[in-house]
Amino acid sequence: MKKITIYTDGGARGNPGQAAAGTVFYNEKGEKVKEYGKYLGDNLTNNEAEYMAAIFGLEKFKSFFGKRIAKETEVTLCSDSELLVNQLNGKYKIENEKLQPLFLKLWNLRLDFRKVKISSVSRTKNKDADRMVNEVLDNEKKATKLF
Repeated sequence: MKKITIYTDGGARGNPGQAAAGTVFYNEKGEKVKEYGKYLGDNLTNNEAEYMAAIFGLEKFKSFFGKRIAKETEVTLCSDSELLVNQLNGKYKIENEKLQPLFLKLWNLRLDFRKVKISSVSRTKNKDADRMVNEVLDNEKKATKLF
């Protein structure tokens, strides 16, 4: 059995606005294995970006390591989003209609792994994932200025 910790962060500048996701993988020894960023689009809220970042992290793990390894892996998914963590752990209701399909997608994605534990972390412990979000948004801003 393998264990991995995946830190995720999502952010939207403007809220709603341009949004991006960042995810960072750490192995059992606490060593950084991989980090990824992704532009999510325009007119998204921070909460939508947080959900999309968590989905991105699990999907990226599956695409990088494969379905077989995912099925053998225990994941600790770390986020600094109180809303995301509490909704996934059943403490908060999902009342926002835009978050409901994202919740279902993330909930179903968890079934592809041996176990997924959702954990809350402080923003200071989520710096690398946050950095990925900002790098993607900064690069998107530069790219749009070219045209």
